[in-house]
Amino acid sequence: MTEKIGILGGTFDPPHIIHLIIANEVYAQLGLKKVIFLPNKVPPHKKESGFVEAKDRVHMLELATASNPHFEVDARELSREGKSYTFDTMLEMTKEKPDQSFYFIIGGDMVEYLPKWYRIEELLQLVTFVGVNRPAYSLNSEYPVLNVTVPETDISSSLIREKCWKKSPIDYYVPEKVAAYIKEHHFYEP
Repeated sequence: MTEKIGILGGTFDPPHIIHLIIANEVYAQLGLKKVIFLPNKVPPHKKESGFVEAKDRVHMLELATASNPHFEVDARELSREGKSYTFDTMLEMTKEKPDQSFYFIIGGDMVEYLPKWYRIEELLQLVTFVGVNRPAYSLNSEYPVLNVTVPETDISSSLIREKCWKKSPIDYYVPEKVAAYIKEHHFYEP
């Protein structure tokens, strides 16, 4: 029997409670062995975030996930040049762990974007996509997507960056240790 592994990719600039809630809900509802957080360098669908260096994003992710033994961070995409294509990463991971089946977690915005994903037809042979609801996005797709319902909120990394820019509190939007790290390093401030 293969192990079921969740993958949650993103820039995580910064990681916040909704990332953790999504990972935990999918972990529980699908009976996964673990969820791997996969920070990317240059996502194909948007510009490089450029707000915080990759090493600091990884550190914040490690702080955010440290208390959950079913969460881990895999920073492999950050050492590559160019865009971070899911196909390349998942091809690598499936070769490394042929005894695992991968569940790639995406929000409704990315479900709508699936037709534009790099080598989508081949990627579908490597992963099962798991779509989680997001406000104002549909989970309907021409591609097979397993839907998981999670609590909806408009909390996002861009909202947190905006709050930091305005010097508004971010308590409870991010884990306490992440908030302390952001404050200590003055990330996202003017």
